Amino acid sequence: MRVTAAALITGQTAANFACRASLHTMQLMWEKGAAGGGLRERKKRATRAALAEAAVRLAAEHGAEKVTVEAISAAAGVSVRTFFNYFESRDDAFVVVDAEAGARMRRAVLEAPAGLSPLEALRGAMAAELAEAEQQHELWRLYAEVLHASPHLLARGVGAHMAAEADLADAIAERLRRVGDPHSTGPASGPGAGLYPRLLAAVAGAAVRTSMDHWSAHQEEAAFLDVFHEVFTLLAAGLPAPSA
Repeated sequence: MRVTAAALITGQTAANFACRASLHTMQLMWEKGAAGGGLRERKKRATRAALAEAAVRLAAEHGAEKVTVEAISAAAGVSVRTFFNYFESRDDAFVVVDAEAGARMRRAVLEAPAGLSPLEALRGAMAAELAEAEQQHELWRLYAEVLHASPHLLARGVGAHMAAEADLADAIAERLRRVGDPHSTGPASGPGAGLYPRLLAAVAGAAVRTSMDHWSAHQEEAAFLDVFHEVFTLLAAGLPAPSA
């Protein structure tokens, strides 16, 4: 964990941020559960996703503290032994939904065409992970309820989010070292060179959370991915103020 989670959880504003941050992280991990890889890998991801969903639904109904590994396993239709093939502890089922998500994001950022800017490469990587976002809206709501009601899970969620963001920043930095930014006129080194990957990763995370929040409140107006791409288009344009 790059920061002390407890230091972030001070007041309702911090709690709301942490909840949305963890939702974003969890969502990125969930959505690829049934796609990509061979049949064996798809089955493994589906089992992991089923266990995570069972944990959230049981916690939303009974409270996280009352949910056991046995209950989660039974709800997902697997054995307790199978549960521990995917998660080291009960709490991990709420937080570490897909340990491979970070590797997929990193690979997508690094393998994006060299002609794309870092922001464009990141947008493509995130869009691929969020391709089925609308189908998971109910689960987001339940997960938010679980986090708000369980401070220790909220703290772990914040830690997972910060770690994922740091890993994403590392991938952006590596891409810059390999191919640079074809659209940049700024210096390739200096203070901004080290700051840029961290800032871009944080801004991209905020953009996804903003997209989710806006779409949740205006679902009848546009598809989630349309909102997502509109947000990233605004970022790419330098966030110009809307005309009066």
